[in-house]
Amino acid sequence: MKGACEILGLDPLYVANEGKLLAIVPAETAGAVLAAIRAHPLGNEAAIIGEVTEDHPGFVTMKTRVGGTRVVDMLSGEQLPRIC
Repeated sequence: MKGACEILGLDPLYVANEGKLLAIVPAETAGAVLAAIRAHPLGNEAAIIGEVTEDHPGFVTMKTRVGGTRVVDMLSGEQLPRIC
């Protein structure tokens, strides 16, 4: 996916990716939720990928590969069509 996005000049954060689950749960239950998802064969690679903080209210930030922080902007315009 990364290589194709680089060739086409696309940001993978804004490309449709069907068949995925993003669950936002209270921190105190995250471990139990993760264990339940991993117990299913299709969820064996499930992982905690982030946390809700008060650092940047109303924004989503992510750590970059080089160690910086990036604001994940709202999509401006149309989402790319799904190819099914």
